Amino acid sequence: MSLLQVDGLVKRYGNFTATDHFSVSVEPGEIHAVIGPNGAGKSTLIGQLAGELIPDNGKIYFAGDDITRLSVEKRARLGLARSYQITSVLPEYTALENVLLAVNAQRGSRFGCWTRLAARHDVLDEALALLEQTGLAGHADACVAEMAHGEHRQLELAMALATHPRLLLLDEPMAGMSQTETVQMTAQLQALKGSHAMLLVEHDMDAVFALADRITVLVYGKALITGSPDEIRANPAVRAAYLGDEQSAPNLSRSVA
Repeated sequence: MSLLQVDGLVKRYGNFTATDHFSVSVEPGEIHAVIGPNGAGKSTLIGQLAGELIPDNGKIYFAGDDITRLSVEKRARLGLARSYQITSVLPEYTALENVLLAVNAQRGSRFGCWTRLAARHDVLDEALALLEQTGLAGHADACVAEMAHGEHRQLELAMALATHPRLLLLDEPMAGMSQTETVQMTAQLQALKGSHAMLLVEHDMDAVFALADRITVLVYGKALITGSPDEIRANPAVRAAYLGDEQSAPNLSRSVA
């Protein structure tokens, strides 16, 4: 059984159809990438999967349960976690404090001051382990406002992992990153492969082809094709949709945006 099954999803805004009878599945431990030109409906799709937008038609199943109309919070409790195109961390706090908040929220407990929260060894140990896992062990005491953009994305990943997700919804995790930062994030996501299923929306095709087990091409809200990275590279319809010129196919891995 697929961990995530999306059947015939439709989202309209007036006369504009942002998601047009879209179907996709994500298997346990799989990285499934969704790629498409700007305006193809990728962020609208992620919003519906996360529970921020309610589809007009279609169904979303998670581990066999219909979650189409569940809230963001209820989906999170089932094991869906989302990262955003724009980072959603607390800049006035340290990296460790951000992750402590995420760990404590997952446990459903209250806290008073930072000292009392950090004194809970179980919470502190988990937060430190998450920073280690995402390459931020040396930045635990760094103020987030002073950290680099790529480090913000790593921190957001650590906070998402604090929810113990079964499925990560990753909305352009490499957005705004330098080449070096992108390589680092790709390696971190690769290390999570198998232990966490991921639906990845991303413009960086080097990262997509390095990470994805399967790729779905989204054009005008519709799934043009789903296949392996090699199948996507070789498909003439994909080349036409992205480039309008089949002669440009050798550059597909760097030209899709």
